[in-house]
Amino acid sequence: MKRVVTGLILIPIFAYVTIWAPHEVFLVAAAIVGLLSFREYGGLVAHYKIRAPGPSGYVAGLLLLVLPLEPTLIFVVLIALLAMGLAMTSSDLAGALPFAAAFVLGILYVFGCLRAGVDLRRLSPLGTHGEYWLFFALSVSWVGDMAAFYFGRMLGRHKLAPRISPAKSWEGSFASTALSLVYAYFYFKYLLTPVPLLWVFGIAAAANIAGQAGDLCESAIKRGAGVKDSGTMLPGHGGWLDRIDSNLFAMPVVYYLAGFVGR
Repeated sequence: MKRVVTGLILIPIFAYVTIWAPHEVFLVAAAIVGLLSFREYGGLVAHYKIRAPGPSGYVAGLLLLVLPLEPTLIFVVLIALLAMGLAMTSSDLAGALPFAAAFVLGILYVFGCLRAGVDLRRLSPLGTHGEYWLFFALSVSWVGDMAAFYFGRMLGRHKLAPRISPAKSWEGSFASTALSLVYAYFYFKYLLTPVPLLWVFGIAAAANIAGQAGDLCESAIKRGAGVKDSGTMLPGHGGWLDRIDSNLFAMPVVYYLAGFVGR
């Protein structure tokens, strides 16, 4: 019940911020979610006996989120160089490389994926309605998550990834993809009509599969850290990273594929 109540509260907020809020409000909200998620990521890293990214990681992540598009790639290179420089200050040089790797991965994982969402909203592939493209990237994962959860509980017999997430099943995974395709058909029909149906199903399937992979990847990180949830801020869901893990993988995929539709 807590999971449902939290979802019913969050979905309207996400919808307003994504679709109707001014760009500045949206960017602040994305930054807050990014900071909270990166904080939880740092907590998971600490469970691996690796030094958490620290303040430099927050600053680098925020810059990656808001910098103009053109120099973003070189800034990613600079983040890697910064991570290597900070790693050299460690008293235990055996932990230098794991720290640098966790530093770069965390920034790209959290803030890099959020940046794809920011650009998707601002730079619509078809020239208009970027906010609807972004909300699709978010909501198609929510639909898939709910289908996997409820159909998996009712019909699940074959384990999808028992070492990583014992509760997930192939039946739930297939139901997740199928319902995402149905959802995408009606979503694009009424909100993003110029997109050919083949592309609608292709983007929806890719986003759903990416979202499921994102969920499993975060579960693997948590299992390796020996914790159930990344945080406790969202009753029934855990932490912010638990809530957006599938979205983080889906947004770059939708952004990339939608670019082909625009061309």
